[in-house]
Amino acid sequence: MNIFSSLVTKRIVATLAALITIIICSSAGFWQLRRAHEKIMLAANLVTKQQMPILNANAQNWTLEEVNQRRMRAQGTFLSEEVVWLDNRPRPVNKDGEAAPAGFYVMMPLRLENGQILWVNRGWAPRNGLDRVALPAINTPKGVVSIEGTVFATPGKVYEFGNSNLGPGSKPRIQQNLVLEQEAKNHGWTQSPYILREVQTGQADGLVREWAPLTTGVDRHYAYAFQWFALAACAFLFWLVTGLRQSRKLSGSISE
Repeated sequence: MNIFSSLVTKRIVATLAALITIIICSSAGFWQLRRAHEKIMLAANLVTKQQMPILNANAQNWTLEEVNQRRMRAQGTFLSEEVVWLDNRPRPVNKDGEAAPAGFYVMMPLRLENGQILWVNRGWAPRNGLDRVALPAINTPKGVVSIEGTVFATPGKVYEFGNSNLGPGSKPRIQQNLVLEQEAKNHGWTQSPYILREVQTGQADGLVREWAPLTTGVDRHYAYAFQWFALAACAFLFWLVTGLRQSRKLSGSISE
């Protein structure tokens, strides 16, 4: 029996503990690599779709499959009284080395010329650190406007305890997430099954629209993967080194 087999058979409990640790750490490392790959593929797919012709939201009732991640123009009137402030959203692009401050995504319905509602992520606004309900001042253009942006299924989701989606009568509407189906049910209006994330317009409306690329965080995933694989390697080396030391001690005792 070779030394490796001896370390396994004589230290069953230690071997199982090391094996479980290695499997868990390796699985976590591979998951981080998959997440990095998914982000890279999503970013590449977005770049491809961004090069396609710009769609017109007013031209027809588009499905999400037809327009997802495509550029789109829309013409209509903002319903500023129905604005929803999505809380706990970090500033999209922040200075290197600084923590991204928390704020709001300003979600506002746009009534298209055909009467259909399109929810628009108008941008990010800072949050008052002392008073959560003290909302920042933003400017909303009156009358018919023409905007452009990128289509997404949702404005993104964050973890929440319970259901914080309030009815349309609650003002101001500060909540964690926006559920399109629930909004259509609450208001009883015809609504597009996607949101439009508005691009930078150059208007001084108090909103930030310097959206972070989809590859943001890829380096962090690679760093986490390295840490998990390093832990798996440490677990194996610890098992091996302690086993060799124990084997040498036993050999020394027998020879004496």
